[in-house]
Amino acid sequence: MKVRARFAAGLLAAGMVLAAGCGGSGGGGGKLTLVAYSTPREAYEALIPGFQKTDAGKGVSFSQSYGGSGDQARAVQSGLAADVVAFSLEPDMTKLVDDGLVAKDWNANQYKGMVTDSVVVFVTRKGNPKNIRTWDDLVKPGVEVITPNPFTSGGARWNVMAAYGAQIKQGKSPEQATAYLEQLFRNVPVQDKSAREALQTFVGGKGDVMIAYENEAITAQQKDQQVDYTIPDQTILIENPIAVTTKSKNPEKAKAFVDYLLTPQAQQVFVDKGYRPVNAQVAATANFPKPSGLFTIADLGGWSEVNKKFFDKQAGLMADIEQKIGVSVGS
Repeated sequence: MKVRARFAAGLLAAGMVLAAGCGGSGGGGGKLTLVAYSTPREAYEALIPGFQKTDAGKGVSFSQSYGGSGDQARAVQSGLAADVVAFSLEPDMTKLVDDGLVAKDWNANQYKGMVTDSVVVFVTRKGNPKNIRTWDDLVKPGVEVITPNPFTSGGARWNVMAAYGAQIKQGKSPEQATAYLEQLFRNVPVQDKSAREALQTFVGGKGDVMIAYENEAITAQQKDQQVDYTIPDQTILIENPIAVTTKSKNPEKAKAFVDYLLTPQAQQVFVDKGYRPVNAQVAATANFPKPSGLFTIADLGGWSEVNKKFFDKQAGLMADIEQKIGVSVGS
């Protein structure tokens, strides 16, 4: 327990930031702590002030913590205070449900507990000098691929399942798809802890292509980074969950914040930051291309089955691949 407590404290120190202009020192609105995965930071910097302008958000101040989705979930398990948790993928939420830190009915709303969607894309240098457009291009000799570590990053798990599922979608056998994953990860020179750290590595000059969320590619372009991105024909629909914790000291305001994030106004902010909306009204006008070979995690058996098969640290396929190429999967 001491190790876990130190881990949580260290993550808190590294990842906690105060929202700029969060105000709310008066008005009795109280304070909310948002613990989230790394990539939606820019979106929440715009969304929090929007919530504070509503009647429900008046006088509410925020603190925020961002990091790899798996790391963030473990930190909350270890005692990191959180009113609202927003993760990259459902299994990180399931961990907190199992520990009684999130209610079992967290996903009972019309959006099944999700707040945003995205797809997996290939981010390349401006002009795509190596002409990387397909999954086959990623395993060519001499191509350096950037993707985070799937044992700390939710984004990396989406990347793995996109790569594997794309092979299945192309008619390959499960054995061939697994062999593809090993080929792919042999082309990965460094595995960062989070999707945002991987983006920093890539824009810093390392690698020829980065496997990433579509929204991360759009964020990089909005920050004038010299990158392009390609949506492969076969890719996976990313679904990002959000919930109020059972330990929230301000559950009414926490629920109001989550409800606000699903409104057309807030969903449009997510769209502006590169996320695909879950709100149907906003989705009807959002101009996102639909890949011809789009599939979901349910098509691959669902997260419960996938987690055991791919990401079990002792017996999972990715643990075996990481061991072969000399990368740690942690304890």
